[in-house]
Amino acid sequence: MQSEIRAGATQMTAAMLISGTIGWFVVMSGQPVSGVVFWRCLFGAISLLVVCAAMGLLRPGVISLKSAGIAVLGGVAIVLNWLLLFASYGHTSISIATTVYNTQPFMLLGLGALFLGEKITAAKLFWLTLAFAGMAAIVEAKPAAAGGHEGYGLGILLALGAAFFYALAAIAAKWLKGTPPHLIALIQVATGVLMLLPTVNFSELPTNGQSWSILITLGVVHTGLMYVLLYGAIQKLPIHLIGALSFIYPIAAILVDRLAFGHALQPLQLVGAAVILVAAAGMNLGWTPAQLLRTRAG
Repeated sequence: MQSEIRAGATQMTAAMLISGTIGWFVVMSGQPVSGVVFWRCLFGAISLLVVCAAMGLLRPGVISLKSAGIAVLGGVAIVLNWLLLFASYGHTSISIATTVYNTQPFMLLGLGALFLGEKITAAKLFWLTLAFAGMAAIVEAKPAAAGGHEGYGLGILLALGAAFFYALAAIAAKWLKGTPPHLIALIQVATGVLMLLPTVNFSELPTNGQSWSILITLGVVHTGLMYVLLYGAIQKLPIHLIGALSFIYPIAAILVDRLAFGHALQPLQLVGAAVILVAAAGMNLGWTPAQLLRTRAG
């Protein structure tokens, strides 16, 4: 059991570090959001198809019809999650969008109560309230360069929508425990290809090698490799560890945003981001408000 948890933790850490660089690749691709997601799905599907074939996962009977249906629904959620998150970058920044996106544990809390019968305790309500306070601080701290309050607010709403669909995909992954994660990821990106194919303008394809290399990297590394690691970790780890290790992602994204684009959080944004991360950590790690106060007093 412990060896499984260690393997899952290693997979989750690697997946979150890879995820932390995705904003840079999306922005540098110079492509419209729907195009980025389509090519990410296509190149991810190609790489995962090769992997699944080599592992013998394409033979009949590996996945049931019901599980395949759940994987497809999870794929719809993942694609909507990508579309909304990538769109949010243009209205806020990678740092802010990623921090707001990290409210997904609270989305998972609500969905768990709705679909899995999980109890919402007073402590979880406290952390939820604290996270909303952090969100309010971020909204209030609209930067002057954000292009207007409406655009900034829209970016935050897009990131919240992305968090909701990520939580849906996480619920689907938990239901698919025992199904090879490589096959889950293949079904989901193939679903994305079919969803977005009608939106692609093939007359305006990237014209330089750098753009294609970025799109291929998004497909092979940030999709094929990352989602195999992520789903493998989700199937091995308890919920609280999944939530705890998820904080590697926003921290890595904030560092990448600062180093690559020079975007630094304003003081009030920094406070709001810290409050959200502390609240999410408290909920996922099972802290109580009393424990937090004792830690501060100590």
